[in-house]
Amino acid sequence: MRDAHAINLSWLLRLRWGAIVGQVALVLGVHFGLGMEQRLGPLFATIAVAAASNGALGLWARREHPIREGLLWSVMALDVVVLTVLLDLSGGPFNPFSALYVVHIALAAVVLRAGWTWALAGLAVSCFGALFVDSSPQHHIHDMRLHLEGMWVAFALAAGFIVYFVQRVTRALGVREAELVAARAASARHEKLTALATLAAGAAHELSTPLSTIAVVARELERHLARTGAEASPLEDVRLIREQVARCRDILTQMASDAGASQGESMVPLSAAALVEEALAGLPGRERVRAEVDARAREARELVPAHAFARAIRGVVKNALQASGEEGRVRLELVREPEGWRLTVEDAGAGMPAEVLARAGEPFFTTKAPGEGMGLGLFLTRAVLDQLGGRLVLRSAPGEGTTVVLTWPAGGLRQSAALPAGASRVQLAP
Repeated sequence: MRDAHAINLSWLLRLRWGAIVGQVALVLGVHFGLGMEQRLGPLFATIAVAAASNGALGLWARREHPIREGLLWSVMALDVVVLTVLLDLSGGPFNPFSALYVVHIALAAVVLRAGWTWALAGLAVSCFGALFVDSSPQHHIHDMRLHLEGMWVAFALAAGFIVYFVQRVTRALGVREAELVAARAASARHEKLTALATLAAGAAHELSTPLSTIAVVARELERHLARTGAEASPLEDVRLIREQVARCRDILTQMASDAGASQGESMVPLSAAALVEEALAGLPGRERVRAEVDARAREARELVPAHAFARAIRGVVKNALQASGEEGRVRLELVREPEGWRLTVEDAGAGMPAEVLARAGEPFFTTKAPGEGMGLGLFLTRAVLDQLGGRLVLRSAPGEGTTVVLTWPAGGLRQSAALPAGASRVQLAP
């Protein structure tokens, strides 16, 4: 709730400054432009009270004090009182800008709960009624046409204020809600990654002894069968047992290695280009990858978890190569953007239907054949990017291939300056 109150207060401060400027312009326009004499001294003194309160409120808000709903109501109640005084000094209930009471009530309905909103509405109705009690004949506006035109202008201003403020506050709250959803998703992924690392470490520890025992016994059995001249079929079965045991141990080792690297690796200074080169080094099918890297990526060094990040990029490129088939090519592009780095990997595969795309990135979800992957690549890549404050986006459709976009902010330790904007790209040799 504090975040919502802070957003509401920031926009309320801006709206009050706009209202103060508008009040000054309106008083001067009526007094000098229309030739209708106004009591400039009391009017400007009242506006000065509003300006001073807004300045003090802005300074107070910068100190990150707790923001309570009662504070928002007090600020809006002060605005209702100020509006009442201004109306009383410039026509009373016949002033067409009495329609601005509606603005305060509408804003209260957006930023306050029901009880506070009704309290402000009651205050506004009471203040408006007090104008009639204090009304005197000299306050009456005799030119009814001018009064009606003023009511029209006041209505237009009130409608504009309401629409603008409500839309901006709603949009700001929507952005904040999206940030909270993203933060919750990142937290959930972090918890899954922690659970995966714990599971992998525990499984490796608990299963290492029985798997080793099975491997030793199978080896001794294979030797015994070979010495006794057994048929080929039992020997093949024993060798199959040993192969599957070795595969189980490799899976446990890979799970523990991947999850552990993503969880606990220290940051080291490395250029983005070096990161890509490390990811592609020794990758089967590397000759089918066409890599375009911004020349600035070779200059700026930034703090990254180099091993985990390189493995993550390597996993994405490996997926693209597998999806593209034995002859298909993969395009990799690394560019420097104002907000950070963007790495795009495009394959020449068959693409993914919507239901598969929706699940891509879930741990242990894979469409590959058994033995080709465990469904952890995209999940671990997203975990590494979360650690850096970045994002992973997938775009795919049947028959159009798949595009994976990795973005992360430029930051950390920079050991050399980047080249100026417009620097050329260089081609990494296959």
